[in-house]
Amino acid sequence: MASLEKRGRSFRIVFRHGGVKYTRALSTRSEKTAQAALARLEDNLHRLELGTLDRPTGGELTDFLLGDGRPSRPSATVDAPPTPASDTLTLAALFASFWAKCPENSLEPSTITGMEIHQRQLEKFFSKDFLLPSLTLTQLQGYVERRSRDQGLHGRKVTATTIKKAIVTLRTVWNWGRQHSLIEKAFPSKGLKYPKGVEKQPFMTFAEVARRVQKATLAEVADLWECVFLSLDEIDELLRAVKACDFHPSVYAMFIFAAHTGARRSEMIRSTLNDLDFDHNLITIHERKRAHDKLTTRRVPMSSVLRTTLRALLGVHPGISQTFWHELGPTRGHDRISPQPLDADTAHYWFKRSLKGSKWAKLRGWHVFRHSFCSNAAAGGIDQRIINGWVGHQTEEMVRRYRHLLPNQEQAAINQLFCRGQADFQSARSTA
Repeated sequence: MASLEKRGRSFRIVFRHGGVKYTRALSTRSEKTAQAALARLEDNLHRLELGTLDRPTGGELTDFLLGDGRPSRPSATVDAPPTPASDTLTLAALFASFWAKCPENSLEPSTITGMEIHQRQLEKFFSKDFLLPSLTLTQLQGYVERRSRDQGLHGRKVTATTIKKAIVTLRTVWNWGRQHSLIEKAFPSKGLKYPKGVEKQPFMTFAEVARRVQKATLAEVADLWECVFLSLDEIDELLRAVKACDFHPSVYAMFIFAAHTGARRSEMIRSTLNDLDFDHNLITIHERKRAHDKLTTRRVPMSSVLRTTLRALLGVHPGISQTFWHELGPTRGHDRISPQPLDADTAHYWFKRSLKGSKWAKLRGWHVFRHSFCSNAAAGGIDQRIINGWVGHQTEEMVRRYRHLLPNQEQAAINQLFCRGQADFQSARSTA
């Protein structure tokens, strides 16, 4: 039996034959196109198993089945070792080998999407046929310099952070190639220079950001809205607005979940019903960022509001394993609407649709609740170690951005400090 999976924004087919699991990216974002490919493959797979279709020797099975029983490009067997190191290894060939041998679920869909973007950028600059053994530090520096002049988003140049990510992708694939004897030389990045970056601003209240953007450039506006955090009263106001929309049953619960746990969007998507412990008022959150070599979890206590909301959600839950879901329309062979696990694109769609037309429409995405959760917890005097335990591993740079008091509390604190100092000074003068 074959099935469709969504990795990033594109679909892929997964099926088993002869005890071997096969996967194939379809390079399409269209569900209709993906469903058509799935139906074609299932039909040919059935014919193959019945013996009415003969598979020729050699060639990729998935290509054969998707090609209506016609053999396509030749391919190595499933367990074939990588090609030995060669002076003719090209950039495209190295990436092709890496993707072919990349273990399933070893990379996040968002990571794969980002690496594919980096691959296209690198191939555009160096060309697909670029011979990797000839790569030098000077050529890498040329890539950095060229990218630093390219136009980025929101009217600004491509940042050093973005350029570094592409270099990291190339270095990762390169080092994988060395481990598998595809290339012999070390990655020539020692001494590589990047444009000077800009430290991110601390998080600011919604009102402060709204005031600053009035005199900001297009690029500054985008950066400012990335820095916003919401007070507890503002979060309650936003949640009331979302509840009034009365959209899909998952939507309001998703907003409460993000706001009351500080979970990332990807963590919210991964949430399952088994992660909800109503006996002990705890939620288990599955992480992917704290450790690269294993799956980790953390536990966050449920607020009374979150507990009530999730209990209500269970009353209309379709019974799939994931906590949050959405519906797909009728598909080939199925007339009814089918509940599907939530994905990143759908989660973003509901975030934007729920806030459209409101004062909150400028908010960038779900991460604002993580910022707000951390900032309000810090402002409430909660021990930093407890905050870190709730939201997962935090870098010191990130902690500095939210470990502050709310602006009115800062003003009160500074006034209290210097008013007390002034009172002591006046008292000393009076005594003298």
